[in-house]
Amino acid sequence: MADRYNLKNPAVKRILQEVKEMQSNPSDDFMSLPLEENIFEWQFAIRGPCDSEFEGGIYHGRIQLPAEYPFKPPSFMLLTPNGRFETQTKICLSISNHHPEHWQPSWSVRTALVALIAFMPTEPNGALGSLDYKKEERHALAIKSREAAPRFGTPERQKLIDEIHEYMLSKAPPVPEVSDDVTSKENDSNLATEGQTTMLADEPVHQAPADEQLQIIPAPADRNNFEEEQPSRELPARDLRSQSLPQPVQQQQATVQKPADDRLFTLAAVGLALAIMVLLLKKFIKSNGHGAVFMDGS
Repeated sequence: MADRYNLKNPAVKRILQEVKEMQSNPSDDFMSLPLEENIFEWQFAIRGPCDSEFEGGIYHGRIQLPAEYPFKPPSFMLLTPNGRFETQTKICLSISNHHPEHWQPSWSVRTALVALIAFMPTEPNGALGSLDYKKEERHALAIKSREAAPRFGTPERQKLIDEIHEYMLSKAPPVPEVSDDVTSKENDSNLATEGQTTMLADEPVHQAPADEQLQIIPAPADRNNFEEEQPSRELPARDLRSQSLPQPVQQQQATVQKPADDRLFTLAAVGLALAIMVLLLKKFIKSNGHGAVFMDGS
């Protein structure tokens, strides 16, 4: 492979270094290798992250490295249906060519694949190339992804894809089944809710005797005519007494407070009247010229 390319080219030198590192230090979570005829195109496969609806799935994809690599970011494309990203469409990630401002030259293909696995269970938030399938659908796609590698490109590409798929199958654990405990708990909660609703519906309603029940009478347009036509729908005397019970209590409280209030009001009125009389008397004496005698006498 090295004999076909200019080893003085920084991109070629960096890519060959990453190929050697990928082969000498393989991972159980991913595998990626370039094509023999074009080292700028890589095929990869990642394992679905644990404790998610993707767990156990094997997801293939394609990486295209730019000629300015590693100073410019690569582009990523998924080939396996997964329910999180569209297939055969360049996806938008902070490590992809859609956001070159975030890319760091120190990052590598290995770094990008680790980041891609971490992006799988995150919310799509409308990003380019993202999908938002239900967890059940993603789980079904994870099971299907193990059956066979996707078909893509030339025979050379397909051969590399198949080899990577076999390697990932040997490392990936089986897809976990949907927990029966979780399903049974959900069913039990639904049954409990339905049971409570049924009990409330079947519980007898305690009604008051016929002579204690209030009769709701719609307001008539003509009160006199209504009383003549339906005299038998008047409220019983017992109901009227029960409705008027709070009124004597309120009247009694008002009666207790009323004498004290009346006395205060009477005293205030008497005081005011006396003050007016004194003022009138002084004015009368002053007007008749007896003011001096009055003052001397006082």
